[in-house]
Amino acid sequence: MAKSGIIGAGSWGCALASVLDRNGHQVTIWSVMDEEIAMLKEKHEHTDKLPGVILSNRITFTTDLKEAVEGMDFLVLAVPSAFTRSTANKMASFVKPNQIIISVAKGIEENTLMTLTEIIEEEIKEADAAVLCGPSHAEEVGRELPTTLVAGAKSKQTAEYIQSVFMNEVFRVYTSPDVLGMELGGALKNVIALAAGMADGLGYGDNTKAALITRGIAEIARLAVCMGANPETLNGLTGIGDLIVTCASRHSRNRKAGMLMGRGLTMQQAMDEVKMVVEGVYSAKAAIALGKKYQVSMPIIEQVNQVLFEDKPAKDAVTELMLRDKRSEYTTLEWG
Repeated sequence: MAKSGIIGAGSWGCALASVLDRNGHQVTIWSVMDEEIAMLKEKHEHTDKLPGVILSNRITFTTDLKEAVEGMDFLVLAVPSAFTRSTANKMASFVKPNQIIISVAKGIEENTLMTLTEIIEEEIKEADAAVLCGPSHAEEVGRELPTTLVAGAKSKQTAEYIQSVFMNEVFRVYTSPDVLGMELGGALKNVIALAAGMADGLGYGDNTKAALITRGIAEIARLAVCMGANPETLNGLTGIGDLIVTCASRHSRNRKAGMLMGRGLTMQQAMDEVKMVVEGVYSAKAAIALGKKYQVSMPIIEQVNQVLFEDKPAKDAVTELMLRDKRSEYTTLEWG
């Protein structure tokens, strides 16, 4: 049995806590919000973010960060990406040397263009930062529906340890050394999912969505490979797999927000309606900045930014994408 601290009591933190508890591990869930912890203690259910998933009475709930961090075998950092740095900073004094900290949020910091594990390493110098991601919605993990993810870490030993503590008959975990590729795929797919949602909101069909998914992964892969990621990662669970589920699922908050914008709501109105953090909004500007830094063309993400931050109508964005200059699908293929 391992002792684990889940830092963040949202839907994903609670779903992963349920997996770990089922696997026989000791679990403590932390939230900064007193009312959230009071609700979890009373009902053992996050009625707002994960209704219907009853958490075991073996799980401890606390607002004391020291209690959730100190003495744990590993930590799961499950706060929204915008709060990764501030939360890691507060955790730092309680963390032991070489503490495994698993980032499960998805995003890129806008002002620094750093990934979440890079932020953790900067704020907590002795951390063994890792990542767990893939095509997964908390609603389905909480209901114990079969799900497959990837554990990424700098060392094989750490990745295999994460694999061992999470894996069971309905929660399969692979391992990978390509942490950068995993994090870029996980963060940038949320921006593409906003575009897919906009297309749904406009009433477009499967053809449009298929185009957005395939051309979207091409954009993500161009940037990720240029930054040093392995192209195989973008063809796997944390690339195309994660992109498909986020663009197509009714559980996807990014798709839902995009759909509302496609129907005419502003970005802020859509976020207010979703009532959960829409990570793609926070990653969109960072994605464009990375594209400029590495001189990578990202037309879909560029149009999403214009809809989000320049009040461009979503229909105009789709039209502009369709009327771009003629080109080949793959520049590396040659005529016989």
